[in-house]
Amino acid sequence: MPIPTKTASPAFVLDGKAVAQEIVERVGVEARALAARGVRPGLAVVLVGEDPASRVYVDAKGRAAKACGFHSLQYDLSQDVGEAELLALIEKLNADPAVHGILVQLPLPKAIHAAAVLEAVAPRKDVDGFHPINVGLAAIGEADRALVPCTPAGAMILIDRACAALGRRLEGEEAVIVGRSNIVGKPIASMLLARHCTVTIAHSRTRDLPEVARRADVLVAAVGRPEMVRGDWVKPGAIVIDVGVNRVAAPEKGEGKTRLVGDVAFAEAAARAGAITPVPGGVGPMTIAMLMANTLIAACRAAGVEAPKF
Repeated sequence: MPIPTKTASPAFVLDGKAVAQEIVERVGVEARALAARGVRPGLAVVLVGEDPASRVYVDAKGRAAKACGFHSLQYDLSQDVGEAELLALIEKLNADPAVHGILVQLPLPKAIHAAAVLEAVAPRKDVDGFHPINVGLAAIGEADRALVPCTPAGAMILIDRACAALGRRLEGEEAVIVGRSNIVGKPIASMLLARHCTVTIAHSRTRDLPEVARRADVLVAAVGRPEMVRGDWVKPGAIVIDVGVNRVAAPEKGEGKTRLVGDVAFAEAAARAGAITPVPGGVGPMTIAMLMANTLIAACRAAGVEAPKF
């Protein structure tokens, strides 16, 4: 198990890249064992348009799928594709027994109703975990029957690694999630509740947000605002999980240069936290790793084989 690395600050820095690599390697081993039984996990990724960030993510997902030995398919559709055509493709993939996971890369063009598209994906193949059935199962504490959204699932693994490194139990901890999105904030709240945490979801309209954050034994930042969470928001010894990925100007690197930062002011927070995720190299790599894990789980379920737990 990769151990968080010690820095000059009091906090352990959780190496998401190393943990993600461990998960991908395990997925590859399990996938080869499943293939020996005649079932090769299949992942289909659908990209609409030419958004540069989406292209980077899709290419990374394709490389990871091939590294795991999956049957990997990619569908590149034009920006002006019709919703009916996209839905027809999803219907075709739903019916294809060689495809166990379907991922439609977001965002979609404004002319396409994203919710209708995501709901068209069969829940058993919804490896992003966005279908209302999967969301509902997780919300009622039945995550073992669902496909769980990849970023929250990856964040939970890092929280468990932090607890192990710090000699703490998650049960009974107070958790604060800053951000209420359907993709991260709400799902991770459900997962922490299922692990017997006391959970608060905070957001832009929360009164005295810094004071609410200071209560947290586990603080999850998922708001998409660069370095919004300052060091004095962090309870001493807290586990800080930074889900944000923001590109900001970096004039020190040269004219027009940028750098990536999270939603947490890292240096400030690391001086107070017990454990913290960096950006980049924290939660980000875990998202793709858990996509691979979800595809393997979907393939195992389709084959009637007990799926591994991650």
